[in-house]
Amino acid sequence: MNDRLINILAISRSLKSTSANSNILKVLSKLAPEHVIVKITEGLDALPHFNPETKEENTSVMNFRQQLKAADGVIFSTPEYAFGIPGVLKNALDWLVSSGELNEKPVAAISVSPLYSGGDKALASLLLTLTALGATMNTGSGVSIGNIKNKMDETGIINDKETMQKLKRLLNNLNEMIP
Repeated sequence: MNDRLINILAISRSLKSTSANSNILKVLSKLAPEHVIVKITEGLDALPHFNPETKEENTSVMNFRQQLKAADGVIFSTPEYAFGIPGVLKNALDWLVSSGELNEKPVAAISVSPLYSGGDKALASLLLTLTALGATMNTGSGVSIGNIKNKMDETGIINDKETMQKLKRLLNNLNEMIP
């Protein structure tokens, strides 16, 4: 396992202030070993609609890309909307198609849902898009967490041992993929 200082960028794609996806990232940041810093980013909703003809000097786009470049790894946490990822996340990922910030970047993906399926279709969609962007992943890079309302209390505390173990394995897997 790596012992140098590791910077992980965590991206929640729910815009809801009490989002279980954002709370999961807060839990992950507390589970991280001492040498791993998990920074939760915000502001993807400020990105303009992707248009390949738009000048890329947009401050929000440049800031997002810079955060990704500076990270050793990235964790995405997403809800499932209509069997897919939210438009805000897809828009953000579209801004990366030609710039390569995720190419060969170790990533992890989480989908959290009140449904028993855990948002598995959103997770599959996200993993497919990350593959297209050249992200480094393996079989341990994705996890879906279903029935979240019975696994997390209203303050964001996870009270389910299996869910905590899944999150620890995901974080350890990501840490091990980082060179």
